[in-house]
Amino acid sequence: MSLGGEPERDDTGLPPVDIEIPDDARELDRDVQAYHRELRARRRELRHRRLTGPIARDGIVLPLLAGCLVLALIAGTLLTVFTAAGLNNEVQPGAGGQGSTPSTPARASATASAPVTIPQPRALSGALPHATVTESGHNVPLYRLIANSGAVLVLLPAGNCNCNNAFGQLDGDALNADVPIYLVSSAAELGQANRLATMTGSSVRVVEDKKMVLARRYPPTGLTALLVSSDGRVAEAGPLQPGLKLTGALKDLAAAGQSG
Repeated sequence: MSLGGEPERDDTGLPPVDIEIPDDARELDRDVQAYHRELRARRRELRHRRLTGPIARDGIVLPLLAGCLVLALIAGTLLTVFTAAGLNNEVQPGAGGQGSTPSTPARASATASAPVTIPQPRALSGALPHATVTESGHNVPLYRLIANSGAVLVLLPAGNCNCNNAFGQLDGDALNADVPIYLVSSAAELGQANRLATMTGSSVRVVEDKKMVLARRYPPTGLTALLVSSDGRVAEAGPLQPGLKLTGALKDLAAAGQSG
């Protein structure tokens, strides 16, 4: 540079440069800070390129996002289908479209937990019919059997009733109440009636209703007991089951016969 302040070419052939040297180095602080900011920005850019370079370079960002979206849609659809199928299996419409019926396990559980009800005697309208039965080869009017204190007339169903336990319980209750008990049988069931009477070893008597008057008037659906008072009033209990308790009804029957 010349003394006049104008740049001149030097002997090396480099272009002229106007360089100003400050008197105080602190005046260069702002330039130094700007330089360091540029260096930091450059380093951040390089780190970002190292992290995202492979993905950005191969161009798989958008396909990856699209694949995730498709998988989410498929999962949502499958979940909806399975949920609807489960609800259809658990809840089915009842008859006439009213309410719903429980599933098979629920019905089985309700049936298992339902208490077993023992049929109790129910009063029947009308008196005992007039008929004649055969006892030990002799014809006897029905009303003679009940004349003193009433009686229990047991009707046997057709076929093997498998009712030994129920009849044994009934026989014990009749003995406790001091009420006579008769096994009324048709000719076809006479053998079964004799076996039941022999099994109990008590004072059970077997009578044969040849004309089946009682069977037609009170058709037995199982082992059936007719509790007949001395004046001919009838209460029916049946089909009888093991565990029945007719002691109270039989004692009332005996008391009514004594008072009459």
